[in-house]
Amino acid sequence: MVRHYGMDWLRVGAFALLILYHTAMVFTPWGFHVKTAEPVEWLSVVMMLTNPWRLTLLFVVSGYASRALLAKSGGVVKFMSSRSSRLLIPLAFGITVMVPPQSWVELVTQHGYAADFGTFLMRDYFRFDDIDGVFLPTWNHLWFVGYLWTYTAALSLLLLIPRPQRLQAWFDAAFGEWRALVLPMVYLVLSQVVFFHRWTDSQDLIHDGVAHLAYFPAFLFGFGLARSPRVLASLARWWKPAAALAVLSYAFGAGVEIAYPGQPTPPQWLGNQMLVAHQIECWAAVAALIGIAERFWNRDGAWRPTLTEAVFPFYLIHQTIIVVAEYWLRPLGIGALGEFLILVPATVAGCWAFYLIGREVNWLRPLIGLRRRPAKATARGHDDKPKTLDAGDPWWRRRDRAQPDPA
Repeated sequence: MVRHYGMDWLRVGAFALLILYHTAMVFTPWGFHVKTAEPVEWLSVVMMLTNPWRLTLLFVVSGYASRALLAKSGGVVKFMSSRSSRLLIPLAFGITVMVPPQSWVELVTQHGYAADFGTFLMRDYFRFDDIDGVFLPTWNHLWFVGYLWTYTAALSLLLLIPRPQRLQAWFDAAFGEWRALVLPMVYLVLSQVVFFHRWTDSQDLIHDGVAHLAYFPAFLFGFGLARSPRVLASLARWWKPAAALAVLSYAFGAGVEIAYPGQPTPPQWLGNQMLVAHQIECWAAVAALIGIAERFWNRDGAWRPTLTEAVFPFYLIHQTIIVVAEYWLRPLGIGALGEFLILVPATVAGCWAFYLIGREVNWLRPLIGLRRRPAKATARGHDDKPKTLDAGDPWWRRRDRAQPDPA
C-alpha cells in the first residue's frame, strides 16, 4: 500500500479535536469527571458541531490504518499479535496507572469522598464494586481502546474465513460515486433511529450493542476504503455536498438545543427529528473530511511523522491531565475563562512531556503504545558510513528515525 498522508493528517486532527472536546467537557452543563464551578450553558451548542461524528471518524481512520498494518504484518496471526500488544498493554497500563486519578477526583469533587489518593488507590480502586454509583476499577476514556481491540479481533476472525476474491471489487461497486455518501447515512438512520434510539454510548463493551452497530461497520468501512481508490475519489468528488449537508444538520440540531436549553427536553417528535439530523451530520461530516483529506491533504510535512506517532500517547494521557489540572485550578476562583486559558496549554504541555519521555525510555515505549526499539540501530553519519547507535541514545542523536506505524 502507498502511504496516504491525508489520512495521517486526518487522524492527527481527529485526535486533536477529541482532546479539545474533552477539555471543553469541563465547562459544559453535561456530566464529566470534574466540572468548573459555573458551567457555560451556550458551550453545549458549540460542542454539538463535532459531537455526532468525532468517534465515528476515529473508527473509520483506525480501520484504514489496520489495513496498512495488516499489509505489513505478513499474515492475520502476526497482525493480531501486534495489535494486541500495541493496544492491550497500554490499556492495562492506563486502567492501572492513568485512570485512577480521574476516578479519585470525580469521587472527591462530586460524591464527597474523603480519603486521600494513596488510600483510594490501595484500598478502594481495585474493589470491583461501586462507590456512590462509580464502579471501580474503570477505563473511562480508554473505552475506545477496548472497543478498537475487540473490533480488530472480530476483523481477524473474519479474515480467516474463506471469502470471495472479488470482495474488494464489491465494496468498490457498492460505495462508488454518490453511494459512498448516501448508503452509510441511510444505514445509520435505520439502525440508530428507526430500529433503535441511541443518543449516547454506555461505554460498556458487553451492553453497548446499538453503538457497535454504528462503530464496527465504520471500522470495516475504513478497512475497505484503504484499498479503494474509487471510493476515495468518490468522496473527494462529493465532499462539498457532504459538507453542506453536515452544516445544515448541525444547524437544525443547534436550533433545537437553543430552543430547549439545559434540562428541558423537546417533544418526542422533535427529538426524533433531531436524532435523524444527528446521524445525517455524523456521516456527512465524515465523508466530507475524508474527501478533503484525499483532495487537499495527501502530502507529507516535516511534522507528520512525529505527530502521527504522538497521537496515541496523547490520547492515553490527555484526560488524566485535564481532570487533575482542573482539580488544582478550581479552588483558585479564576472563573471558567481563566481556567480554560490555563487548562488548554497545560494539557498540551503535559501530553508532549508524556510522549517525549516515554518514547526515549525503551521499556516505557510499549506502555504508551509504541514498539520497543531494537538493542542496536544502524544509522549513517555525514560521511555516509554506517554507525551504530544504542536504542537509549537521545532523539537528537538519532538521524534516521524510522517512520512510525499509522496505528
